[in-house]
Amino acid sequence: MEIKIIEEPIALKELVEIARNQFGDLVKAVVDIDREIIAIGGELHADEEAILLEQGSKQNNLWGINLWPGMKQEEWVEFDSFINIRPSQNNRSREVENPKIRERIINILNKLVIYE
Repeated sequence: MEIKIIEEPIALKELVEIARNQFGDLVKAVVDIDREIIAIGGELHADEEAILLEQGSKQNNLWGINLWPGMKQEEWVEFDSFINIRPSQNNRSREVENPKIRERIINILNKLVIYE
């Protein structure tokens, strides 16, 4: 599957289709909270992270999440990825621990995914 960079709003049904073609009901994504873009479609968060870094993103702005497009909007984001383990940013687990970063991620998703 090809990694896509989402810069313009996409329909939720597109994420459902990506999930169906990959993991069944899950889409891995990496969000650049500075550039407000999302990479999707990689087998690993690290693959999506690498593409964003090649395109000028900065490591400390990239956060890995899982999207479950078949779930209710308030439950569809899982803030879990190995790329989130960053002791230098006080993030010592796979979870995105900082509530302000989580909020930024949700705001970017709300802007870029048309949840129907």
